[in-house]
Amino acid sequence: MQAVHTNEDIETLQARLAALQIEHRDLDAVIARLCDAPPADELLLRRMKKRKLQLKDEIALTERLLAPDEPA
Repeated sequence: MQAVHTNEDIETLQARLAALQIEHRDLDAVIARLCDAPPADELLLRRMKKRKLQLKDEIALTERLLAPDEPA
């Protein structure tokens, strides 16, 4: 069962979601540039890709928290 969120909670989650999406998009652009311009720092590239996956998971979780409860 999902907890009921106040308007303030929802606004905070929406702001968090927007920030995560921006960071994910920016990281994607940086990774693409690094891949297009070898020689790339492979360790840095792996770390960036790992962070991008973490962001994707956080975005999905935040979206689920914002989704309205569906009746069973």
